[in-house]
This record gives sequence, C-alpha cells and structure tokens, in this order.
Amino acid sequence: MSTTVTLHGNPARVDGDLPAVGGRAPDFSLTNGELADVSLKNFAGKRKVLNIVPSLDTPTCATSTRKFNESAATLNNAVVLVVSADLPFAAGRFCATEGLKNVAHLSTFRHPEFMKAWGVAIADGPLAGVTARAVVVLDENDKVLHAEMVGEIGNEPNYAAALKALG
Repeated sequence: MSTTVTLHGNPARVDGDLPAVGGRAPDFSLTNGELADVSLKNFAGKRKVLNIVPSLDTPTCATSTRKFNESAATLNNAVVLVVSADLPFAAGRFCATEGLKNVAHLSTFRHPEFMKAWGVAIADGPLAGVTARAVVVLDENDKVLHAEMVGEIGNEPNYAAALKALG
C-alpha cells in the first residue's frame, strides 16, 4: 500500500502501512549510537514514542526532537526513540551539541527495510530513500496507542495527541 505526503506542497509517495492503532507494532532492527543493532526487545517493558524523521539536519526534525526530549523528562517508564537515516555519528553530535539526554537515536542506514515495514518509506521525489515524518506511540507490550503520518513533511507532529496516548 502507499500513501501520499507533501514536501512544500509537492506530492511524494510513501510506501508501506503505518502501524494501525490497536495492532501490534512490527519488530525492527535499527542501529544505535554504539553501532549496535537493536530491536523492540531492547526496550521491552517500556512505553515507546517513535519520533520518525527524515533527518536531524532539517529544522523541523531538530525541533520535534528537542520538544520530545523536553517532554520525555517527565514521562514515566517511557523512552523516546528518534528514528532517521542519519548516521549514528552525526546524530550523536546533534544530540550532544543540543544537550539532548532524554532521547535515543536509531538509524535506518543499515536497515532500510524498517521504512517500508513501518509505512514511512518515501519512494519518490527529492527525499526518496529517507523516512516520512511520523509519530508512533507504543505501550509496554508494543501495542500501537497512537499513529500519525504528518501530511506535510515540513510540519511538526501533533505532540499533544502523542503524549496524551501515553495516558
């Protein structure tokens, strides 16, 4: 299945299906800052906010990561996972420079299959090969509580709705 988002009003096709609210999230393999591959099992028993972004080098992605970092400091038994195509080295520099200690960055660079499995694979246009902007919230058992595909890539997600889903 595919859907369409826009980048500055220009359409871009996104392949795959965003995990459905009420369903179980698909597992993944992504690369963390220590260059280790991790999966949902690494975050077992925690509630998860996946802030999926094209690249931390863009203003909106940086803003959403900062805002979720701020919110994460007050979350109980939850982790914020920022997923992008950025290399772990670049993401680590970004988080260090910004003083972001409440988010964990995970990279798709070795695992592009994540993008289609999670329904965020931009398939055409200038951003083909990176993720669309989306937020998925999971409970402790990886049940999807909230899923938002942001229709315009340059827009921020609905933070209040994502955080409210955590209860």
